[in-house]
Amino acid sequence: MLDAVVVGAGPNGLTAAVELARRGFSVAVFEARDTVGGGARTEELTLPGFRHDPCAAAHPLGINSPAFRALPLERYGLEWLHAELPMAHPFTDGSAAVLSRSVAETAASFGPRDAGAYRRLVEPFLPKWDTLVRDFMSLPLTSLPRDPVTLARFGLTGLPPSTWLTSRFRDERAKTLFAGLVGHVMAPLNGFATGAIGLVFALAAHARGWPVARGGSQSISDALAAYLKDLGGEIHTDYEVKRLDDLPPARAYVFDTSPTALAKIAGFGNHYESFRYGAGVFKIDYALDGPVPWTAKEARTAGTVQIGADSTEIGNALRAASRENRAPDRPFMITVQPSVIDPTRAPAGKQVFWAYGHVPSGWTGDLTDALERQLERFAPGFRDRVLARATAGPPELAARNANYVGGDIGTGAVSGLQILLRPKLSLSPYGTPHPAVFICSSATPPGPGVHGMSGHNAAKAVWRRLRQS
Repeated sequence: MLDAVVVGAGPNGLTAAVELARRGFSVAVFEARDTVGGGARTEELTLPGFRHDPCAAAHPLGINSPAFRALPLERYGLEWLHAELPMAHPFTDGSAAVLSRSVAETAASFGPRDAGAYRRLVEPFLPKWDTLVRDFMSLPLTSLPRDPVTLARFGLTGLPPSTWLTSRFRDERAKTLFAGLVGHVMAPLNGFATGAIGLVFALAAHARGWPVARGGSQSISDALAAYLKDLGGEIHTDYEVKRLDDLPPARAYVFDTSPTALAKIAGFGNHYESFRYGAGVFKIDYALDGPVPWTAKEARTAGTVQIGADSTEIGNALRAASRENRAPDRPFMITVQPSVIDPTRAPAGKQVFWAYGHVPSGWTGDLTDALERQLERFAPGFRDRVLARATAGPPELAARNANYVGGDIGTGAVSGLQILLRPKLSLSPYGTPHPAVFICSSATPPGPGVHGMSGHNAAKAVWRRLRQS
């Protein structure tokens, strides 16, 4: 009998398996797709030689993850690549605000009226970042806070809506960039704890950057899988699990799946009926005949580029998709341009480009024209560079990855109390009605992102049970 079976070979499932195998437990992973990866995959979606990331592409949480940093993933081929700028946010006048590794450079891009306010916001947390991020991403109750005072101060700053936090800024440049940071998790700007979301992304950039993985996000998953195999773990692909009886006998079962899928497989009925899924996304992967022709020079050297004319436009787009059940006329966009730093992703002189905007859950329309009109506002002539595009709306994203219910790439709405208390109000969020069944997906704390911390935290709960039995 195995000690543990993990269902789903995304970053969280693989991390959970690694953590258990490192402690001497026998582990096997079962994955429905023909390769490991989940939200961290790389595929040729457009033309031969163009390697795209169907979901996650830039990894500020990955490089800062306490779980990943404790593993020897570099020995298994993971290499982080940093663009000159982690992120840029261009404006229609050809200028840009930036999120740089340097706090001073970032503050200066906001203008003199807000430079000091920004420094006062982030500088108190940076010296204690490693402890803070461990405490923040280990909650709830998987470990005692190492620095409860700093964590409490962070909570007081970040738990109010982001609109409260940005009220300390006087000009639009800082407000717009920060609104975009919140938009990475598809949360309305006036929601609970959205200030913390924006602050985490900013601090992550200053601490270690917003890198891409050389060769694509698949490199993260492949490194985890290779390490797991060296530890004696097994991985079975092309193995769809429809019920617990499909799995071999084990002392514990760990699911890197949506709560909906887990309830169906394990026969938990309506146990997760209160769990809410969020807005979907409409994603386009581009093969380009050269770099994106950004008007703002800062955007040409940034790994990630946010697109939204101002904080009002961003707020309207997020509200339309998440609360008004309509596709926004001017979508807020997140774009990543891996080719500015990784030449392995496309043939010589060509580039891959990654972009998405927010749409209602399950939306079946085509947002291509609206997204490209947005891009043309900040990069005139963009369409002339397009060699091929691969589009995916909510139905296609859900078909690729069953965790993305309704096209929600975060596996659950990041709004209200569900930001912190997911998938249910519980002191043991990784446990389920069955004492031998656990959940470790992004539906559990600390939530979305390629960081493995949900798997890491769940593994703690699993090995405590295994040692007791």
